[in-house]
Amino acid sequence: MLIFIGLGLQEKGISLAGVEEARSADFVYAELYTSLVPGLRVRNLEQLIGKTIKVLDRETVEQAPDEILEAAKNHKVAFLCPGDPMVATTHIDLRLRAEKAGIRTRVIHGASVMSAVAGATGLQSYKFGRSATIPFPDIPSETPYHALLENAERDLHTLLLLDIRAEENRALTANEAMDIMLGLESKLRRGVFTPETLAVVVARVDSPDSVVRADRVRELRWEGFGQPPHVLVVPGKLHFLEAEALHVLAGAPKEVVESA
Repeated sequence: MLIFIGLGLQEKGISLAGVEEARSADFVYAELYTSLVPGLRVRNLEQLIGKTIKVLDRETVEQAPDEILEAAKNHKVAFLCPGDPMVATTHIDLRLRAEKAGIRTRVIHGASVMSAVAGATGLQSYKFGRSATIPFPDIPSETPYHALLENAERDLHTLLLLDIRAEENRALTANEAMDIMLGLESKLRRGVFTPETLAVVVARVDSPDSVVRADRVRELRWEGFGQPPHVLVVPGKLHFLEAEALHVLAGAPKEVVESA
């Protein structure tokens, strides 16, 4: 049996159900490359569940997961993942491989940035459109700009995830992401991400030192938001309660949200 267990968004984000399942597993694996989990220490997690954890790299999980699958054929295997396990497509692929091999699977869900951002900002979750990832500048992509344009045309909010290279201990910051999007605006000129655009930066969501800041891009791009992970939200048309939430919860100037 193969059980996918979400670690949530911070060091204490794993659920009680996740802890219980990991404690009863014969083997415990983990991947820590799909997202950053602030404060997480593998040694502390091992002490919590009373098991040794083998951390796997991207290549092993995505291209050569034979060790996991072979172990799961005759043993209970726990696979720990940042956030919610099935948000990352690589985990869906692994689950399908297991099921096709006759291995039963289960999922113990965890908190995900995909849902937590709405609560952190006060924006209504059902008004979010297509999300996209802003990659590092050495792999340029227009996809996040086109996703934002598509959502803006429908008055929807856009969640922009920021690239992570765990193997290099690098994560894109919100400031770098805004510069990339401004560069795309200069190139594509559709007016959806300018210095005057209202944006929201959410840093280390669900952590004790989380930051939620909303303002015009020209102001936000010079602020410091602390250590990653960061995400960037570009709101669509605001309901009056959403405008109030960005003012009260994210510090947006009233005149900025009222004109959005």
